[in-house]
Amino acid sequence: MNKLQAMEVFVQVVDAGGFTRAAENMQLPKATVSTLVQALELALEVKLLHRTTRHVSVTADGAAYYERCLRILSDVREAEESLSRNRANPSGRLRVDVASGFANDILLPALSDFFDRYPDIRLDLGIGDRPVDLIEEGVDCAIRGGNLPDSALIARRVGVLNFVTCATPGYLDRHGRPTHPHDLASHRCVNYFSTKTGKIFDWDFVRGDEVITVAAPACLAVNDSTAYMTAGMQGLGLMQMSSFMVDQMVAVGKLEIVLPDWSSTPVPVNVVYPQNRHLSAKVRVFVEWVADLFLTHPLLQLPRP
Repeated sequence: MNKLQAMEVFVQVVDAGGFTRAAENMQLPKATVSTLVQALELALEVKLLHRTTRHVSVTADGAAYYERCLRILSDVREAEESLSRNRANPSGRLRVDVASGFANDILLPALSDFFDRYPDIRLDLGIGDRPVDLIEEGVDCAIRGGNLPDSALIARRVGVLNFVTCATPGYLDRHGRPTHPHDLASHRCVNYFSTKTGKIFDWDFVRGDEVITVAAPACLAVNDSTAYMTAGMQGLGLMQMSSFMVDQMVAVGKLEIVLPDWSSTPVPVNVVYPQNRHLSAKVRVFVEWVADLFLTHPLLQLPRP
């Protein structure tokens, strides 16, 4: 028995939901597909599939083995791809995780350029501010803002997040414009909390050598950057937001920056990926493309003195 072929057949049967469809997809006789899966079960001494006359479903052991097979087969394909002469035309499925603000404001508007360059890559884009475990969840790479405690990942710095404090003119007309960070105590604010820990992030302000940290009084706290922006745009309170997300709204007068002589500590932006023995061509070209995209964005760099 060719173990890799048997694993590939098993994965196809699970994905297709049956032997007949899997055989058609792989252009193999149905008897061959059935024989390979049976041989795999005999070799492993476990039952991988429940079979009835109308339906095929995966067992608990089969589900765990299926996930392992996906990783092994992916590693084999990537190893072959890394040695291929056709590295200029990478192909296959690429799983990327990105925060909603980066996705909606930067990545999605530019993706047509990526697909023009690499039409054979299929991109599965996970969008949200929840931190994912790249290795456990099978994600190829992620774009993250903030410090990276996970030493199992390789990080490439592509920019920084610069924050401004702002609100709608309507809110400021009703509640006044703060002139010092301590004035926030008498204001309504929209806060952001960590999806992982539930902790609400404090607001920090820097002016020269003076550093102030404020626990902003919240009327609302959310854990998604796009929702945070929406709440601020509805006039629910002051918000401390990344400049790339509010720049256009400030330019057209829908938002107004307050405390302009105070800055906030910049937060690094990285593209991260697992420490594999080899970096597949599809991940490599995506990382390079994202780096070019972010590093040329004027609002994702440190302001010049």
